[in-house]
Amino acid sequence: MILHYDIQDIVPYINWLYFYHAWSMNGKSETAKLQLRKDAEEMLRTWEGCYHTHAVFGLFDANSDGDDLILGDKRLPMLRQQKPKKPGYPNLCLADFVRPVGKGKDKVGVFATSVDAELQKAYLHDDYQRMLSQVLADRLAEGTAEKMHEEVRRNYWGYAPNERLTMEQTHNEQYQGIRPAVGYPSLPDTSINFILNELIDMKGIGIRLTESGMMTPHASVSGLMLAHPGSCYFELGRIGADQINDYARRRGLPVELIRRFLKGV
Repeated sequence: MILHYDIQDIVPYINWLYFYHAWSMNGKSETAKLQLRKDAEEMLRTWEGCYHTHAVFGLFDANSDGDDLILGDKRLPMLRQQKPKKPGYPNLCLADFVRPVGKGKDKVGVFATSVDAELQKAYLHDDYQRMLSQVLADRLAEGTAEKMHEEVRRNYWGYAPNERLTMEQTHNEQYQGIRPAVGYPSLPDTSINFILNELIDMKGIGIRLTESGMMTPHASVSGLMLAHPGSCYFELGRIGADQINDYARRRGLPVELIRRFLKGV
């Protein structure tokens, strides 16, 4: 399903803490932060009616098979945490939060969000305005993922129909389930986007993939939606050679190619 949003629909979902972080505003005066926020909100007002944000998602019958997710007829290999958060904790994998094969059907969501590509080309002759627009575009793509996920939980998937959260609670992820994004600590391999694209066709909202699976426009987000009440975010940690080899086998790709995809992990 494809959803389109006006800028004003997404502004309430912007997490301004991450906006300030992108500008390295930690420790700066409140006056400086307020001026930056004022400039950002003014820019957002000029975009209303001119630009839009977009989301595409699909909900798939799913199961886990070891460290793999099976979504419809696609197999999506996952990576397992190398070192638990604390002694005695399990080494987590996203597949742990989906019902195993033979235990009945489960469901997993796949999504991508983006902004109008033209928005990324604005203000090319003004460094401050260009950076401001780029950071806001990133925040709008993330805010679109937040709003889309809320609608999925409450309506489209409907596993939390009575959910009532403040925006602060939403930004603190106090809802049931998680929305791990590609490129983040539990899902670092951007080449997974090639498989996700086969499931939801990102071109429908203007997203194109590079040779490594990076998305353009840059202000785009993709990932999974999991509903398990015990699901949580985690970092994989440094990936060992044994897991790289196993992951390459499950992906059906050369080990050296997988090493390039996982560079820095």
